[in-house]
Amino acid sequence: MSDSVVAIEGVEKQYGTAETPVCVLKGVDLQIPRGDFAAVVGASGSGKTTLMNILGCLDRPTRGTYRLEGEDVSRLSDAALSRVRNRRIGFVFQSFNLIAQLTVVENVEVPLFYARVPRRERRRRVEALLEAVGLSHRLHHHPTQLSGGECQRVAVARALVNEPVLLLADEPTGNLDSHNGAEVMKLFHLLHGQGRTIVLVTHNPEIAAALPRVIEMRDGSILRDHAKTTVAAAGGA
Repeated sequence: MSDSVVAIEGVEKQYGTAETPVCVLKGVDLQIPRGDFAAVVGASGSGKTTLMNILGCLDRPTRGTYRLEGEDVSRLSDAALSRVRNRRIGFVFQSFNLIAQLTVVENVEVPLFYARVPRRERRRRVEALLEAVGLSHRLHHHPTQLSGGECQRVAVARALVNEPVLLLADEPTGNLDSHNGAEVMKLFHLLHGQGRTIVLVTHNPEIAAALPRVIEMRDGSILRDHAKTTVAAAGGA
C-alpha cells in the first residue's frame, strides 16, 4: 500500500536460546493503511502482545522488517527507537499506567516534557485535549480521585498529545465496567472518524465486531484478516 503507516514483512520473533528457540511470531506480514482502525484478536499465547510490542517499538523482530511510514525502524538504535515511541506512537494500556503523584494535567504533559516542548505550549496542548475528552473539570485532580473511565480518558489524551501517526491500545476496556467501556470505545470511534490510525487488542468479541477490520492471530501467525465494508455503531464493552 502506498500510504501505509505500518508495513511488516516476514516478521519472526524468537525467545530462548539457539539450541531451544521459542518462536512466538512466525513470518507475519501486515499492512495498516493510514486511517485504519483494526482489532487484533486471538487466544492467550497467539502472539498478540508480541506483535503489539513490535508495532510499538518496545521490542525488535528476530527476522523481517518493520516500516513505520516507510522508515525501517526494526534496526534503529535504542536512542532512535525511544524518539520514535515518544513522538510517533501513542500507547493506551489496560491498567492506564498513570502516575499517582501527578495531576491529570501533569500526567498528560509527560510525553511533551520528554520531547522538550516549551511549558506554555505543553499546557495549551494538554488543556485542549482534556477538554476534547470531556475532562476539563478534572485538570488538577489526581488519578486516585478519578473513576476508571476518567483514568482511561486521561490515558487516551496522553497518548495523543504528541500527535502520533499510530495509536496502539492494549485491552483499553479490560479494567472498566460496561458503561465506562462503552464510553471509552465511543472516544476511539470518534478519533477514528477524525482520521486516526488505530490498532486495538481486545478479547471482547462485541468490540471487535464493531471495528472496520479484524486481524485474528493463532500460534504466532495471522489466521484471518477481515476488512468490512460497513461498520456497526460504536461498540460497547
